[in-house]
Amino acid sequence: MEVIRNIPHNYYNVISTFSGCGGSSLGYKMAGYKVLWANEFIPAAQECYKVNHPTTFLNIKDIRKVQPEDILKEINYQEVDILDGSPPCASFSMAGKREKLWGKEKKYSDTTQRVDDLFFEYIRIVKGVQPKIFIAENVAGLTMGVAKNILGSNQFDMFNDQKDTILYQLENAGYKVDYMILNAKYFGVPQNRERIFIIGFRKDLNINEFDYPKSVKKKIAFEDIKEEKEVSVKYYLSTQYQDTLRNHKERHKNKGNGFGYEIIKDNQCANAIVVGGMGRERNIVIDCRLTDFKPITKIKGVVNRDGWRRMTPLEWARLQGFPDNYIIKVSDAQAYKQFGNSVAIPAIQATASNLIKRIIKEK
Repeated sequence: MEVIRNIPHNYYNVISTFSGCGGSSLGYKMAGYKVLWANEFIPAAQECYKVNHPTTFLNIKDIRKVQPEDILKEINYQEVDILDGSPPCASFSMAGKREKLWGKEKKYSDTTQRVDDLFFEYIRIVKGVQPKIFIAENVAGLTMGVAKNILGSNQFDMFNDQKDTILYQLENAGYKVDYMILNAKYFGVPQNRERIFIIGFRKDLNINEFDYPKSVKKKIAFEDIKEEKEVSVKYYLSTQYQDTLRNHKERHKNKGNGFGYEIIKDNQCANAIVVGGMGRERNIVIDCRLTDFKPITKIKGVVNRDGWRRMTPLEWARLQGFPDNYIIKVSDAQAYKQFGNSVAIPAIQATASNLIKRIIKEK
């Protein structure tokens, strides 16, 4: 099929893959873009995306079954200014086993394909859609030396000639590729969240440099996003859970490991929020405002009197830069998952704003 391109439009547009609950889309909109199209496969995240981004076309297929031609058809063959995506990152994460990422040429069934191969699905979409610019956000562990089997033989060499390396594939797709690690805590949210932003400019644009956004000077802490009122007793830890966390930390300490719970003081920055128990256990706070210690959920032991509690889903949302009016009509478990999987919105917004300046400068 012949692809019709360069249909004029009066705005900068975005298509978004691995869209989750819509954090990155919100960041682009706040920077002045129009999000034309998004893809999300998880039903709970789809519902959240739909209610918060009703004017965006939402494709709900597995990304492995999405064809570039279908995307172009669904956006009426407009040329894409930015293709955004944050593919799953378990093999690169400091919390994961950091195993080798398989090349796209290795075939799997739908039930056995490694989730990290989805990064190569993102690259496939880039190759097929040929946006002016792509932005891929991922964990900072993507650049670490222990990931050399993924990225190359040297610690920061992501451009060697191995054909299953990410940046080789992106360069070979016709893009001038750059990357930088940005930390959310320098963009107005109290979360120590380092992420790599890989940006590619289509080579026909002749853009050879890009100024990544500068950090904001204002320093904020957990107290700036803390719940204003007393929170439910369900977020407070039981005494038995406290003991379990203490024992777990002590066992790892004796082995020379640094794993275990952490308590975030009101004047401190939170650790990165991630999916799973570790994201909550490394962000325990002390809040002594509780007045009713009667449990409303089944727990072992009794509610602790030390004020230890998990952060609430609203606090996690604020840590990622979501406004309080963002609609999350899901269970707490799903909310933690969706916010943990999201991007830090201010970092996306700042990067997207700089891209507009760069495009205007080129024009």
